[in-house]
Amino acid sequence: MSEAATMQVFRAQVVRVTDVSPSLRRIVFGGEGLAGFRSTGVGDEYLRIMVPAAGKSEPVLPKVVDGALDYGSTDLGLLRTYTVRDVDPRAGEVSIDFVLHAHGVVTGWARVAAPGDVVGMNSPTSLYSPPEGLTWQILLADDAGLPALARLLELTPAGVRSRVIVEVPDESHRIPLAGGADVTWLSGGNGATASHLEEALRSLPRPSGGVGYTWVAGESRTLRGIRRHLRHELGLAATQYKVVGYWTDHAEEWRARYEALDDATRRSLDALWASDRDEAEIEEEYDRRLVELGL
Repeated sequence: MSEAATMQVFRAQVVRVTDVSPSLRRIVFGGEGLAGFRSTGVGDEYLRIMVPAAGKSEPVLPKVVDGALDYGSTDLGLLRTYTVRDVDPRAGEVSIDFVLHAHGVVTGWARVAAPGDVVGMNSPTSLYSPPEGLTWQILLADDAGLPALARLLELTPAGVRSRVIVEVPDESHRIPLAGGADVTWLSGGNGATASHLEEALRSLPRPSGGVGYTWVAGESRTLRGIRRHLRHELGLAATQYKVVGYWTDHAEEWRARYEALDDATRRSLDALWASDRDEAEIEEEYDRRLVELGL
């Protein structure tokens, strides 16, 4: 089903709050306002969370126009994107693991969230899309991508071999992962020190034979070298990998610099995504343009 055909906006109430690791807080949402929520069934599905403004108890829920969110009908400063950690249709609950970054409006909300608090969320969309007949996969993520990676492992069909590399701030941030995967944990990165995800991927022997897929999620600028490695050095087709920027280090500073670009430059960047070119080509050119602009 397409996003346009299924898009809805829900009023969700906090049911439970637990800390999964020093940096991951799991918030379980439920309530009558979540009636009709449908999961895509894909482990890295994501949605938008809309939190209330300071001093308010209710978020401003965006409208749906022509099957899509009308971003002009809500405050974008109070909206962020998160992956879904779990969906329990029988209980009518949706779980999301929030990374407790040092800054951020939704991070600030998550730090003090309590049962009864309200947010808005929309219908989820997924990105993980392996080829038919998958026999092996390589999954890489930092702390922000870890919740999606963990769910992808849980939903991986029996018989598919999984090679996993996760970079967390230190050993205390490790969480249990579904059995059967070959897992390597790295300590560092995540905005505090240089990331070693690209180095780890480059040194990883790739399985021979079978049908494979590589999925990577992490800090946007850290992933640029990984995307080039997969596309150009390994020569993978766009259907053989997915690289997703989940967050940007010093995001507010980056956003201010982006907004300071002249209108023509920003229009030209936006126009890249409106073309019918291959998505991998668009991502590569977009990254190249951002680097040229110092972003």
